[in-house]
Amino acid sequence: MDYVTLGRTGLKVSRLCLGCMSFGDASKGWHSWILDEEASRPILRRAVEAGINFFDTANIYAAGSSEEVTGRALKDFARRDEIVLATKANGRWGKGPNQAGLSRKALFQAIDDSLTRLGTDYVDLYQIHRWDYETPIEETLEALNDIVKAGKARYIGASSMHAWQFHKALNLSRQHGWARFVSMQNHVNLLYREEEREMLPLCREEGIGVIPWSPLARGMLTRPWGGETARSQSDRIIANLYTKTEESDRAVVAAVEKIAGARGVPMAQVALAWLLAKPGVIAPIVGVSKMAQLEDALAALELALSLEEIAALEAPYTPHPVAGHE
Repeated sequence: MDYVTLGRTGLKVSRLCLGCMSFGDASKGWHSWILDEEASRPILRRAVEAGINFFDTANIYAAGSSEEVTGRALKDFARRDEIVLATKANGRWGKGPNQAGLSRKALFQAIDDSLTRLGTDYVDLYQIHRWDYETPIEETLEALNDIVKAGKARYIGASSMHAWQFHKALNLSRQHGWARFVSMQNHVNLLYREEEREMLPLCREEGIGVIPWSPLARGMLTRPWGGETARSQSDRIIANLYTKTEESDRAVVAAVEKIAGARGVPMAQVALAWLLAKPGVIAPIVGVSKMAQLEDALAALELALSLEEIAALEAPYTPHPVAGHE
């Protein structure tokens, strides 16, 4: 496993981040394809054994049970100082008016709740889970700075938003001397490349580590066009991100399938290898519900695509509506 620094920090993370949204208690009203604790632990153990030290979850995943399952497993399989543990806040976790969002009150409660579920006294990376249009960004940034100063988080990160919003936040932190975002968790894959226009260049200029979510387009880049899985049939989010009707998307998937066939590897490895080669991309966040999916992600680290292959994969793409900021 190779390790790289997260942006301009000294924090070293594996070139893959294991997304833990797939782990938890499905009975809590989350996705039906969630793996329970017994099924999750072998995947988390294998990730640690393979050298992955970067794990990402969120306070709303499986109603908080993702944090619980992830925290217990990592406590058993690794030393705390050997892993980089990341979680997120913003999404609603209760019915009360302050049980969501990025206000000072909400963030102070959310970090304490996450630490309790994770079974740790700090997280390495605390991220805002999208932009909060109801809270002044100054309030959010000062609260995050205080969370860092209190020792409850080592670094802070952001997720999908408009480039102007991220630029504003970075400048405000600089002006006030507050802890600054060191990472951007955004939506980047072969079927959605709109972040290449402004966000990725901004991150390179500001030294922000990019850790993309949905690197395989929720599985659409892992199988021929039109293929379905149990997850895709029940996925409530996929329809909001990918239309499945654009000819360019079909052509992109076909290009992945062609190169994978010529290479003799699964399509997932080709799609992930493309993203790993993107300048500024530190560690794609790979969510898995089967051990074979984790093995494909690990194998992709060794797959180097040629310039001709990359050009063939990128050629069919056409502009898409902005998606993933919700």
